[in-house]
Amino acid sequence: MILRPPVFRKGFTLIEILVVVVILGVLAGLVVPRIVSKPGEARQTKARMQIENIETALKLFKLDNGYYPTTEQGLKALVQKPSIGRVPARWREGGYLEKGKVPKDPWSNDFIYLSPGVHNKDFDLISLGADGVEGGEEEDADVANWDVEKPKS
Repeated sequence: MILRPPVFRKGFTLIEILVVVVILGVLAGLVVPRIVSKPGEARQTKARMQIENIETALKLFKLDNGYYPTTEQGLKALVQKPSIGRVPARWREGGYLEKGKVPKDPWSNDFIYLSPGVHNKDFDLISLGADGVEGGEEEDADVANWDVEKPKS
């Protein structure tokens, strides 16, 4: 009879598995809070993009009509021909916003539009952030057309 050396099976020990689980737990504890905080930043970015799109529509309105809608006419003048104040002679059929309605900000609030503006000569466009109140920090911070950061190229 031929004796063969005993065969040892290779695998992980319980201690090795526990060490890996602990390391994964620590990493998850560090990463998850950062991921959870991103929705606020994403909404701020979306508000900036919406402001830039509305600004473009306002500039097209001015190109066609020679002036910006008044505060009284508001952003609604971009989707419906104004019937109050100065009525535009060359208002674009179909309006100036793609979906035919003025968008709400990412927190479902209306944008604030002032023309002439306080900060800009032509108009001010503002989202009051998550809290819907002027001022604030982080997600509650206002997003306005005079301080919208342009993307770096």
